[in-house]
Amino acid sequence: MKTIGLFYAMNAAKTSHIADKIREDLGGVKVIEVVLIERAWQNDFQAYDNMIVGASTWFDGELPTYWDELVPELESLDLKGKKVAIFGLGDQKNYPDNFVDGMGILADAFQKAGAELVGFTSTDGYAFSQSRAVRGGKFCGLVIDQENQAQLTSKRIADWCKQIKEEFASGQKE
Repeated sequence: MKTIGLFYAMNAAKTSHIADKIREDLGGVKVIEVVLIERAWQNDFQAYDNMIVGASTWFDGELPTYWDELVPELESLDLKGKKVAIFGLGDQKNYPDNFVDGMGILADAFQKAGAELVGFTSTDGYAFSQSRAVRGGKFCGLVIDQENQAQLTSKRIADWCKQIKEEFASGQKE
């Protein structure tokens, strides 16, 4: 499998914790490179054919500042032929009207740049009103709600990691 770039913020404790768990679960994949989003440049996104990107949703459906500042740059890149798996953190109980919207904003930016999204997951088991992260009845990546469903996090990560390994490998030539 080709090298996977894992993009997330070093100063976001919960997101960093989930990124570490994803790295552990992808332990069979010894080709994961961490790219801290606060230090990321255009060439970092273009350097990987497979990327995992993670962010929480802030306030009423916003991306954290470090991601928000990069969205215009992301949208201007040519990421055709690249696969992106997104994980997002949110709170479905206190923010049901914009649950994991940050993930949806990232998905829009990567799709605008021509990347293929992988790692879609079911909305079953979540209680929310609406989300920009829903595409065709599924979330456009892994959704983690540490505030209300922390007990489900490990299984969700394990299942998703197995899924994205397969999706990243699909169509790849070594």
